[in-house]
Amino acid sequence: MVTRPAARQTVFLSSRIFFYNQKPRTVQPAANANTYKILVVDDDPDIVELLEYNLRKEGYEVASAPDGRKALEVAPQFGPDIILLDVMMPHLDGIATCQQLREQPRFKDTYIIFLTARAEEFSEVAAFEAGADDFIAKPIKPRALLSRLAAHVRRDKDPQLISDTIEINGLKIDRTGFAVFQNGRKITLPKKEFELLAFLATSPHKVFGREELLQNIWGNDVFVLARTVDVHVRKVREKVGDHHIQTIKGVGYKFNTD
Repeated sequence: MVTRPAARQTVFLSSRIFFYNQKPRTVQPAANANTYKILVVDDDPDIVELLEYNLRKEGYEVASAPDGRKALEVAPQFGPDIILLDVMMPHLDGIATCQQLREQPRFKDTYIIFLTARAEEFSEVAAFEAGADDFIAKPIKPRALLSRLAAHVRRDKDPQLISDTIEINGLKIDRTGFAVFQNGRKITLPKKEFELLAFLATSPHKVFGREELLQNIWGNDVFVLARTVDVHVRKVREKVGDHHIQTIKGVGYKFNTD
């Protein structure tokens, strides 16, 4: 264990500075310890230390890997419920790592969040194309990250937080079971695609702008480009059909009931 003075410390996050006032120490899980497992994949040891400390303090079980290649070895043994994945890493980058994880049935529905200093549009689009559920730009804000993780855990543990079933035009959306059925045939959607479809279907006569969709699906704590909505809409259409989500030019999208 690395001993550091209790005074303010500096951690360099991808050439950007992040300050925190917490003294690293051995953290014991809380009494109501969260059984969720989180795999942190990043080649910066300072970031890994920061995340491990904050996650363990919240009661999560944590493992780490310094690159994508090692993550593919650790993940099957550790069995993470959530993966925090950097983009730029040696040996195997985050995009390729995510793609290979999604190809494995056991990680098809694992919650994958990209943590990266690369906030360019093409990086974000590539991340979601690879199967990411979320995209968070560095520098990392632990409190914001923990808040998003806690919301995800609450939703998984308490299905009553989500309304029941929506049925429109042969499409059945089971929000309790996170399942979609098209004329009786089950369709598998990643979490963000499911949330987008369900959100639009909840108010089928309302047109939502991209910014409104970003705020409701991704929240205010995460920097996500408007282009992300377009990517997710396209992927949903590929799986459930073009006619369910209608584009209103210059405005946004709405769920089509015709």
